[in-house]
Amino acid sequence: MIQALAVFTVLGLMLIASASFLAHAADRIADATGIGRVWIGTILLAGATSLPELATDIAAVKIGAADLAAGDLFGSSMANMAIFAVVGLFVGKLTPPGRSAEVMALAALAMLLNASAALFVMLRPTSILLGVAPQSLLLASVYCLGMYALYRNRVRTTTVAAETTPTSHHRRLYPALLQFAMAAGALLVLGRPFAEAAVRVSEISGLGTTFVGTLLVGLSTSLPELVTSITAFRMGSSGLALGNLFGSNAVNMVVFLAMDLADRKAPIFAELDPSHSATGLFAVILMAIATAVAVAPASRRATLGRWLIATVYLLGILWLQRSGSGSG
Repeated sequence: MIQALAVFTVLGLMLIASASFLAHAADRIADATGIGRVWIGTILLAGATSLPELATDIAAVKIGAADLAAGDLFGSSMANMAIFAVVGLFVGKLTPPGRSAEVMALAALAMLLNASAALFVMLRPTSILLGVAPQSLLLASVYCLGMYALYRNRVRTTTVAAETTPTSHHRRLYPALLQFAMAAGALLVLGRPFAEAAVRVSEISGLGTTFVGTLLVGLSTSLPELVTSITAFRMGSSGLALGNLFGSNAVNMVVFLAMDLADRKAPIFAELDPSHSATGLFAVILMAIATAVAVAPASRRATLGRWLIATVYLLGILWLQRSGSGSG
């Protein structure tokens, strides 16, 4: 048990180190391109910090631990909102992202995807289309359409600024992209051994894989989001942090398609324990509260909202512990 936890801890620390480089690189990319921090956080930063989920969950599915993978995805969505609350309560006073409509649209997309995935888990559909569950294809399609809509809206408002961007900004872009790619690659490489360590801990602890996947793996694979969000807020880039957190919750649901492609034995949603739908519901509730807080983060109601997020998160974890122990 000690050895498994030690490996798990070391890999987590390596994830943290890589994430700190990601945040600084993403901020420089946003400056150089002029696209905006919310969109950069949504696409680049969220995509990169979700690489541990991608690698971890594909590896988990291949070794027959689909429930661990699903618990990781929904648990990560919950953990990201807990990160949002903790950063606001203890790191310092936050400022509005500047484009609250853009953040609200992103949050709505993330809630729609998580709620849909939770519904699919509850229904356990067995239909197949093109070798995978049509529901996983639907989640990926909705995500792509949502990202395209956000991109088009952002580009229309930054065209003039992009035309006047100094040449020096373009020269700074390439080193930032290189640093970003290297850090993202490190996160991807760490995914598989991280999944194996999590499965080992679950086997030794005797707890159900549903609980371990949601709490242990979900929290740990959210370490990149935690580190990048704290770094972004301290740099004054609240849009980058919010795009990262809500964007990660959206892209996590696309991982169901990757899991489906990795395991062709049966449609992915037909293999999962229906209890994961409750985890998805908790994630949606947390995102709804966080959206209201993000619009006016400096108000007294926002502080109450952050404490409410922490309370709902803990209630969700307690429920998952009981159900996970029962199934383990």
